[in-house]
Amino acid sequence: MPSWFSSTVVDDKTTMLTEPFVHSFVRANLWHLRGRDADLLVDTGMGIRPLAPEIETRDGKPLLVVATHIHLDHVGSLHEFPWRAGPSMSAAHFETMDDAATYANMFHHLEGAVSRLPAPGWKAADYKIPPAPLTRTLNEGDMIDLGDRQFRVLHLPGHSPDSIALFDEADGVFFAGDAIYDAMLIDDLPDSSRVDYRTTMRRLLDLPIRIGHGGHGPSFDARRMREIASGYLQKTEDIQL
Repeated sequence: MPSWFSSTVVDDKTTMLTEPFVHSFVRANLWHLRGRDADLLVDTGMGIRPLAPEIETRDGKPLLVVATHIHLDHVGSLHEFPWRAGPSMSAAHFETMDDAATYANMFHHLEGAVSRLPAPGWKAADYKIPPAPLTRTLNEGDMIDLGDRQFRVLHLPGHSPDSIALFDEADGVFFAGDAIYDAMLIDDLPDSSRVDYRTTMRRLLDLPIRIGHGGHGPSFDARRMREIASGYLQKTEDIQL
């Protein structure tokens, strides 16, 4: 039986994983970055099958797992990892992973939720995300230090109020979560804010990235990120700020 996850080597330190048998609407990109003193995993997918065995850490280094926001396709396997970080403003919800916060209930009735059953008798209606209390909370300006590189936490609301991203200011690597990505942006969920999203997009116009790795879609360079941000601003210019 093929693995539930697919894995793509991005460069000598970065691997992207995703869940190819999950509906495209909730098929997120998961990013494993190897650092000198610690590894970083950005987001954890749906949690339908165990993710931890798929993450290879070298030399016994610790693995810090960062959830960019609390939506189901980014936190499903967070409970599998002992060192868990996420947005401070939604920290209380990580302790319960209630369906209203994660939108797990949306998946229960999603037509074509999976294209292959992960286990005999599996049903989307039974999907539940286990609680995963954060061991570290993250706010705007916080730093994540892997030893040979540091990432600044950026609070970039819009898609969700708690959306954060990680930016290596020295190398220009940007883990964007769902703040921005090269696919159809979702701004109409109950906790989305188009006004906030516009503020985020204006901020991203000037962010000096080299490469961006989003929560969905292909990676992008600075030029493409400006195109995405500018396109969103043009599309929503009638919104009253």
